[in-house]
Amino acid sequence: MPERGSLDHDEVLGRAFDRRLARRLWAAARAQRPLLYGTLALFPAIALAELAQPYLMKVAIDDHILAGDWLGLSVTAAAYAGTLGVLYALRSLEGYLMALVGQRVTHDLREALFGHLLRLEAGFYDRNPVGRLMTRVLNDVEAVSEAFTSGLLAIAADVITLAGVVAVMLWMDWRLALVTFAIVPLLAAVAAYFRIRARDAYREARRRLATLNAFLQESLQGVTVVQLFARERHEHAIFRRLNDDYRRALFNSTVFEASLYSSVEALGAVALALLIWYGGGQIGAGALTFGALVAFIQYTNRFFLPIRDLGAKYTVMQSAMASAERIFGLLDREPTIVAPEARSVVPEPRSSVPAIEFQSVWFAYDGDAYVLRDCTFRVAAGEHVGLVGATGEGKSTCARLLIRAYDVTRGRVLVDGVDVRDWDLERLRRRVGTVFQDTVLFTGTVADNVTLGAPVEPDALGHALEAARARDFVDALPRRRDEPLGERGANLSHGQRQLLAIARALVYNPAILVLDEATSSVDPESEWRIREAMQRLLTGRTSITIAHRLSTVQHADRILVLHRGRVHEEGTHAALVRGGGLYARLWELGLAAPDGTGSNAAPAR
Repeated sequence: MPERGSLDHDEVLGRAFDRRLARRLWAAARAQRPLLYGTLALFPAIALAELAQPYLMKVAIDDHILAGDWLGLSVTAAAYAGTLGVLYALRSLEGYLMALVGQRVTHDLREALFGHLLRLEAGFYDRNPVGRLMTRVLNDVEAVSEAFTSGLLAIAADVITLAGVVAVMLWMDWRLALVTFAIVPLLAAVAAYFRIRARDAYREARRRLATLNAFLQESLQGVTVVQLFARERHEHAIFRRLNDDYRRALFNSTVFEASLYSSVEALGAVALALLIWYGGGQIGAGALTFGALVAFIQYTNRFFLPIRDLGAKYTVMQSAMASAERIFGLLDREPTIVAPEARSVVPEPRSSVPAIEFQSVWFAYDGDAYVLRDCTFRVAAGEHVGLVGATGEGKSTCARLLIRAYDVTRGRVLVDGVDVRDWDLERLRRRVGTVFQDTVLFTGTVADNVTLGAPVEPDALGHALEAARARDFVDALPRRRDEPLGERGANLSHGQRQLLAIARALVYNPAILVLDEATSSVDPESEWRIREAMQRLLTGRTSITIAHRLSTVQHADRILVLHRGRVHEEGTHAALVRGGGLYARLWELGLAAPDGTGSNAAPAR
């Protein structure tokens, strides 16, 4: 079993910069292409404004300052100032459009990821920590958006400016230009070296962050258990180790970025020294004007500026490519539980009260470790069946297969005589109401949690709360149905949360009701009240009650006892107790519970 905090097993996909990923990022920005094209259209104008400044400086020096033409110098200075004003206006517009594109791409990608996560099957979440998935939706998407604001678009702008600088320098004096460009091969070698060394460092930093997020989410969610067993120091030590790992990974990537920046700065200084040395000789020989040398120095600075900033842009692109690998890897992961094609979907329910049937069902969560082995049973329309057995015998698995949270390995599960794989998923899950032992409530009001945003009449909501025996405690709340609940319903007792979960299942009036240990967390008195109302709750429905407390199912029409993945015994409570088999032994063990009353005993009325 992997150590906690080391649950991130992301694959290292592709290369540091992948053209395929770049194309997919471009496709992801399809809706923003008008803004992208508008931004790209600004780049030539910005490049012209950048290139005009050194040339205007040359004209000012050679034609006006040295000639003493102050009027001409004033005109040139005004043109220079105007060029700066245009450049700053264009830069502002460029920055706004690039930020707007990045934010809209972020919005679209997060929406696509969240919608995709909602469609993935339960088995996917068994294998992937929630914290790691949050890293995908939050941090990774943010990193990808930087590719548009500080990465791809900024690089495109730099390329256009560099091309203009090279062209102007060659046009002004090709010999002097070649002196400047003589350093480029060495510059390319240095950049390639750091690119190779930095590639895995950026990806490792993203992996470490995902691991840290997964651990943090798990620890905070289970903080009560941590405090109960006085494990604060242990948890803090693990967090410190993971945090240190993330810091070191970030530091490694920063080292490469800083090294690239300083190397380009040093090589730029060497190029400038060569330019001054050669240009000074040319001025002495009368082959070059002083203004042209000044212009060349400024063009050289503009030539090395984007290269010097390549480290920061490279960091952005490395991070964006690593994040894009993870995002598109998740988006490419198709759900294994999908609704069938329209032509095979069940057109209409065959009956208002359907039957349930498991036909030779085999199922394993992992490999060949089968939980159910040739499991076969039938629940008739309107019948109330209890499903019992020791822990790990597959009782909750049957409930999950019924709503198609998982697909059977072999065999069939039928609802209303039709394989659940032929049902539309939404219709199937509305037809089968399920209440699991682990109740999940969301931040919001009581009414919001019971209806889950569905349009429900107040009377129907009240009926569901009444039927679930939740109305009394809801009416006692300060704001009654509008009472806000904390995270996971923290301001309610466990039993109250369970009652709301039962009301949630009933508000949709399902034809089939499955209670999976639905009363395991309520006190005996509350359980007895729920059982008193059970006859009314289950009237007109096919129902399955999964229970460890056998008293919960002793009044069921029929009880199925699971053992080693199949139905071992079946019958009424009285018949199974008289039979002296597995159920009878479980009943005796419940009566012999250490509290003296037995877990199967009913509370006094």
